[in-house]
Amino acid sequence: MTRPKRILLLDTGNEWGGGTNSMFELLKRIDRSRFDVTCLFYRDYPKGRDSCLSAELAAIGIPLVLMPQRRQPLWAKLAKELARGVLAWHPDLRTAAVRSIEQGWRVRPNAQRLMQYLQDGGFDLLYMNNQPRSNLEGYLAADRTGVPVVQHCRIEPVMDPQDVALVNRVARKVIGVSNGVVEALVRAGVQPEKCMAVLNGIDPTQPLPDGAPTREGLGLADRDVVFGAVGQLTERKGLRYLLQATARLVEQGLPVRLLLVGDGPQRAELEALTTRLGLQSHVVFTGFQTQPLPYTAAMDVCVLASQSEGLPRVLLEAMLLGKPVIATRVVGSRELVDEGITGRLVPFADPVGLAEAMAVLCRDPALRQRMGQAGRARVLEHYTIDRYVRGVETILEEAAR
Repeated sequence: MTRPKRILLLDTGNEWGGGTNSMFELLKRIDRSRFDVTCLFYRDYPKGRDSCLSAELAAIGIPLVLMPQRRQPLWAKLAKELARGVLAWHPDLRTAAVRSIEQGWRVRPNAQRLMQYLQDGGFDLLYMNNQPRSNLEGYLAADRTGVPVVQHCRIEPVMDPQDVALVNRVARKVIGVSNGVVEALVRAGVQPEKCMAVLNGIDPTQPLPDGAPTREGLGLADRDVVFGAVGQLTERKGLRYLLQATARLVEQGLPVRLLLVGDGPQRAELEALTTRLGLQSHVVFTGFQTQPLPYTAAMDVCVLASQSEGLPRVLLEAMLLGKPVIATRVVGSRELVDEGITGRLVPFADPVGLAEAMAVLCRDPALRQRMGQAGRARVLEHYTIDRYVRGVETILEEAAR
C-alpha cells in the first residue's frame, strides 16, 4: 500500500482571517489516506476569546509545530530607518536596502530552521498559505533541500522581480483562489504554466441559521434595513468609507442600521468616526465572533468595501444565505459578484458611490430578494466546497510525485 504524502503546511500569519477559515475547511476534508499534513505556524494565534489555532487543529487531528519568532533586533530597526531616510530620493534602492536588512535578520535565519525541519521530517512537499511575499523563507528552504513547493495564493499578490524569480525557480504550482488572482500572478511575471485557479468554496449542505434571533438580540427592528460587514477592522477593509456612506443614508432619512462584525487595530478609530458622524444609534460593533454566520443571516445586505481581496469567503457565505451583496470592484470580488444580478460593484474609497448603491437596495426589498436568490444559485453552481477540496488535492498529488 502506498504511504500518504507527507506535507508540511507553512503559514507565517499573525491573526485569524478568511484565508485561515478556507485553509481549515480544506484540512477538515482532505483525504488522510493520501495526505499526511503537519502544520507549521509562527505563533498560536487566537480565534476570538474562546479558542485558538492549536485547539482548532487538535480538534480535527492535524499536528501543529510552532516556530516562535524573535523580536526584531535594534540594529535592524535602526538600519531600516536609516535606509528609508538616506535613500528617500530613490524608491527602488530604498526598497532593496530594506529588503536586504529584513533578509539578514529574519528571512534567512527562518529559512535555515525550515531547512532542518524539512530534512528531519522527511517531507514530500512544502505547501504554503497566503502569498509569495509572506513565504520567502519557505522558498529559500525548499530551494536548498529540493523539496517541491505549492503556493496557495489567497489574495492579490504584491511581488517584485526578485520574488517572481524565486517563485519561477522553486514552485511547482501556484494556486490562485480566483481567476483574477491567477491573472495578477501572470501579470507580475510568474510563469503561466505554474499558475492554476482553484476557486474558493463553501459547504452548501451546512445548516443555515435564522437571523431573526440575532436581530432581536441586537435590538434591530423589523423595519430596519440592516447593512453589515464581516472581517478584521483594518484599513484595507475600507470601513471608514462604509461609515461615511451610512451617514449619507441617515441624512436622507432612510431606516438604515450598520452591523460591523469583527475586531482589529482600527476599532478605536472607527468607533471615534462613528461618534463624529453622529451614528452611535445606527452602528453596532459586535467584536470578533467565532460563529459569524448568524450575524450575516441578520443582515439585509452584506457589504465588502475592501481595497484588495482574493476570493472573499464572507461574500460566499452571504450569498449562500440568500443575501444581496455590495462589494468594491477589486480582484476576487468583481469575479464573484454578477453586477446588477447578485449585487452591486462600486469603486474602492468612494463613499458617494457606495451610498448610492446602498440607497437603491435600501428602498427596494423586492430587488434585495431577487439578488439574494440569484446569488445563492450562483454559489451552488460554481463555488462548492467539494470542488475546492478536490481541486487542491489534485495539485498537491501531482506536485508531490
